[in-house]
Amino acid sequence: MFKNHPKGLLAASLSNMGERFGFYIMMAILTLFISAKFGLSEKTTGIIYSAFYASIYLLALVGGIIADRTKNYKGTIIAGLILMAVGYVLIAIPTPTIVESITPYLTLFCVGLAVIAFGNGLFKGNLQALIGQLYDDPQYSKVRDAGFQIFYMFINVGGIFAPFVAVAIRNWWLKANGLAYNADLPALCHDYLQHGESMKPQALENLKELATRVPLDGQTFASTKDFAQSYLSVFSEGFHYAFAAAIVMIFVSLVIFFVNKSRFPNPGQKAVASTDGSKLSREEIKMSAQEVRQRVTALFAVFAVVIFFWMSFHQNGFSLSYFARDYVDLSTIRIDLGFTVIQGAEIFQAVNPIFVVLMTPVVMAIFGVLGRKGKEPSAPRKIAIGMGIAALAYVFLSFVSLDLPGKEALADMSEAAKEGMRLTPMVMIGLYFILTVAELFISPLGLSFVSKVAPPHMQGLMQGCWLAATAIGNSLLFIGGILYTSLPLWACWLFFVVACAISMFLMLAMLKWLERIAK
Repeated sequence: MFKNHPKGLLAASLSNMGERFGFYIMMAILTLFISAKFGLSEKTTGIIYSAFYASIYLLALVGGIIADRTKNYKGTIIAGLILMAVGYVLIAIPTPTIVESITPYLTLFCVGLAVIAFGNGLFKGNLQALIGQLYDDPQYSKVRDAGFQIFYMFINVGGIFAPFVAVAIRNWWLKANGLAYNADLPALCHDYLQHGESMKPQALENLKELATRVPLDGQTFASTKDFAQSYLSVFSEGFHYAFAAAIVMIFVSLVIFFVNKSRFPNPGQKAVASTDGSKLSREEIKMSAQEVRQRVTALFAVFAVVIFFWMSFHQNGFSLSYFARDYVDLSTIRIDLGFTVIQGAEIFQAVNPIFVVLMTPVVMAIFGVLGRKGKEPSAPRKIAIGMGIAALAYVFLSFVSLDLPGKEALADMSEAAKEGMRLTPMVMIGLYFILTVAELFISPLGLSFVSKVAPPHMQGLMQGCWLAATAIGNSLLFIGGILYTSLPLWACWLFFVVACAISMFLMLAMLKWLERIAK
C-alpha cells in the first residue's frame, strides 16, 4: 500500500491514528454523555456539541496561522498533542452527577472541551499540510490523491476500536456496580428527579419497570428516587473513565511523532524542484498576485460548498446517535465479554470508520483503473459526486422513517410498544455505508485538492481554512437536534437531502473553472 509513496507517510499516518483513537472515543459518547450526566435536552446538548465541533475545526485556522508565521510546524503539532492530553484529563475527572447546581461541573467540562479544541487546532491542519509537502516532490506528485486516501484510512483505523472501548468501559463500570445497560434509563431518571411521581404516567410506569430489570444479582433500592440517583451516578462515572482512555492514545501519538519527526519536512521551508531542475526554497517561490488570487478564490468557493455536506455528515455523532438510541433495537448487538458487555447506540460510531478502512482500497483501485485509462474524474468532480451520494443516504433514512412515531410520541409509549417498533441495526449499517462512500469522495480528496491548489506560502493557512469551512458546517449541527425533536422524522432527514443536493449542484456549476485552476 505504501509502495511508491514517501517514507514519512506511514509515520504521519500512525501519529494521526493514535490521536484519532482518543478523539473518536470522545465523539462516540459525547452527546449521550452530556444528556445523561447533566440532564440536558437534545436541543441544548446540540448547542454545546455544535460549538465544540465547530471550534475544533475553526481553531485549525489559528493553528495554521501560528505554524505559517513561526515556521515551526513540528513544534506546533507537538504542542497540540500535549494540550489535547491536558483537556482529556479535565473531562475525565469523575465529578458528581446528582448536585443542586450543575453549573460548576458543566463549566469544568466545557473548559476541558475548549482545551481539547485548541490542541486539535494546533495539530490537525498542520499535520495535513505536512502530508501535502511530502507530495510536492515531482517523484510523488502523481500519487497525491492516493496518499491522502491512505492517510485518511489510517485516521479511521483508530476510529474503529474507539467506540467499542468507550462502551466497554462504561458498561464494565455499570456491571461492577451491579447494574445493566439500558438506553432509555438516563432520560427517565432525570425526568423522575425533576418531577417525581408527577411525571407522565406512562414514563413513570416505564421507569419502575426498568428499575426491576437492570439491577444484577438481586440488588435492591430503597425507593425509585434512590434507584434513579444511583443509576445516573454510575452511568456517568463510567463515561468519565472512558474519556481517560483517550489520554493513553494521545501519548502514543506523541511518542510516534517525536521519534519520526526527522522524516517530516517543514512546510514553508522545504526545497522543491523548479522548472529547470534546480532547487528553490518555499520562500523563493513567487506567484503573480493574479494567480494567488485565482487559487484562493477557487479554494474559498469549494470551502463554501462543503459547509452543507459537513452539517449533514457530522449528524452521525448527534441526531443520528439519538435516532439509534431511540429507534434501533440495541438488544440484537449485545456482546458479552464476561467482565463487561458491549452494547449501546455508541457502537454505531464504529461502522463509519470500518467502512472507510474496507472501502478505501476499493475506491483507490477503481480510481487507479480509471486513471490508467485516462478517465479518472478530477478532484472537484469527485467531490460533487460525493455530495450526491450523501443526499441518497438521507433519502434512504427518510424512507425508513416514514412510519415511525415522532420523538414526542415516544414518551407516551410503553416499553413493550417501543421494543416492538424498533428497527433492525442493519438500517444504521446501511445508512453509514452510503455516507462513508460519500465521505471517501469528499474528505480525503478535498485535503488533496487544497494541498495542490494552495499557494506555496499559504499551505498551513489554506488547510486551516478547509477545516474552518468544516467548522461552519459543524456550528450548524444543532439544527439537527431542533428538527429531530420538532418535526416528523422523515421531514427531519429530508432537510439534509436538500442540503446535500444543493452542494452537489453548486459544485457541478463551478466544475470547469475549478478543473482549470487545479491544472
